[in-house]
Amino acid sequence: MSSRLAPVSLAVLLFLAGCNSRSSDADIIFVNGSEPQTLDPARISGQLEGRLASSLFEGLTRRNAQGQVVPGVAESWEISADGKSYTFHLRQNAQWNNGSPVTAEDFFRSWKRVLEPETASVYAEILFFIENAEAYQTGKLKDFSQVGIKVLDSKTLYVKLKSPTPFFPEVVAFVTYLPVPMNLVDRYGDSWIKPKNIVTNGAYQLLDWKINDRVMLLRNEKYWDRDRVQLKRVDALATSQGTTAVNLYLTGQADVLLDKGLIPPQILSELKQRPDFHTFTFLGTYFYRFNTTRPPLNNPLVRKALSAAIDRRVIVEKCTRGGEPIATSITPPGIPGYTQASGITYNPTQARRWLAEAGYPDGKGFPPISILYNSSQAHASIAVEVQAMWKRELGISIELRAQEWATYLKALDNLDYDVARSSWVGDYLDPNTFLDLFLTNRGNNRTGWSNPHYDQLMNSANLESDVAKRMNLMNQAEHVLNAEAPIAPLYFYIGMLCFDATKIGGIEGNLPDEHPIRDWYLKTKQPAQP
Repeated sequence: MSSRLAPVSLAVLLFLAGCNSRSSDADIIFVNGSEPQTLDPARISGQLEGRLASSLFEGLTRRNAQGQVVPGVAESWEISADGKSYTFHLRQNAQWNNGSPVTAEDFFRSWKRVLEPETASVYAEILFFIENAEAYQTGKLKDFSQVGIKVLDSKTLYVKLKSPTPFFPEVVAFVTYLPVPMNLVDRYGDSWIKPKNIVTNGAYQLLDWKINDRVMLLRNEKYWDRDRVQLKRVDALATSQGTTAVNLYLTGQADVLLDKGLIPPQILSELKQRPDFHTFTFLGTYFYRFNTTRPPLNNPLVRKALSAAIDRRVIVEKCTRGGEPIATSITPPGIPGYTQASGITYNPTQARRWLAEAGYPDGKGFPPISILYNSSQAHASIAVEVQAMWKRELGISIELRAQEWATYLKALDNLDYDVARSSWVGDYLDPNTFLDLFLTNRGNNRTGWSNPHYDQLMNSANLESDVAKRMNLMNQAEHVLNAEAPIAPLYFYIGMLCFDATKIGGIEGNLPDEHPIRDWYLKTKQPAQP
């Protein structure tokens, strides 16, 4: 496989696409990314699925177009003097799209489902701010009544936290905290999310889901804030190919391109000249995971050697071409009050020393390993470049494995890989959203790495109420993470969106990279044909 993709331009893409008619009468069609793995909030770990689920379901709070947290189903809440208890008051007019009221019991049962060990929610950890939630999810506690979630009445939910968490209103906006119709989960099992079964409480309901084509969202006429939802129907297209995604957009078959990973780097220089191309800064990191349960990657010296042999500057200049800052830490810049802990930089001489110390001088005797990535031209380009760097600098040969999104996610969950491309977008403006990932046995750890000192530092930070001390503890933890290198950070994301801002409103760049569909609107009515 060549390390360079064939030259391409916008004109070539348009020529290859031909003249295509718009295939839907949706108000807006957008390219969402790969085929969604699921629409079940308890089982979602990817951004593209979360975007759809947050349109179908609404939590106690939600994010607006600016990325700010605003009231959702909860119209107000009180915080105790010690910062450890929240009392949420639900709107009287919040209801499911079948007309049933949304109650505190719906949130109680939905959160309990996430924490049930048999649910195996990979993102259950984001509920661990709640008192005894972690103990219950890990099986150490059997009595759920001891978990800090209480129904005071049909419209009042009480939550007790294990320590003060000032960003908790941000946390409950996250997809894993969304309520689901538990009566349907009980009745249909995993089939509750099928269009014929699903009931939603968000701005939209599920009109249809055509596998490997599109998810169709129809405005929920029972939504409590329905009058502010301007678009009656929105279609989310599924594709993992960058050229296809851009073709859909350029030929008018899609109005918005949201997935930054689908924009071919070769056309970025041309796209940047267009008024419908928008960039912004957000909290996102692109990195490689190492499966620390497999030799030789169970040796920190090997992992450090592999990380030090990656020239990140070449990656961003040759592969991504979006002006991304190179990364040596998992936490990106921009988090208030936090100083990143710098990690391993490009140093091929040191990389060869570490590999030799690990018992593989000049790569001799190094066993075959592979890089796993989800099918995408952009990910393939980076993997090919890293493959060449490791061959050139360390003398080792690496195979490449491309998988479709759902299969790739399962491989990560099951540790069925050697090295895997990964990314993480912060769920709230705190370093904990990145560093908590790598605690022992976290569902999103996906490296098999475990370090008692790291766990101790992070657990202490999570219990610390003094902001400066808390940030210092997390900085120390990040130093441990960098020293053991279960991951190799490559670069920090630059957000990229394609849409005509003279025609479409309600889409704005923001730090959480959240673009809620309920806030989108058409500035002028356009003809159906492009």
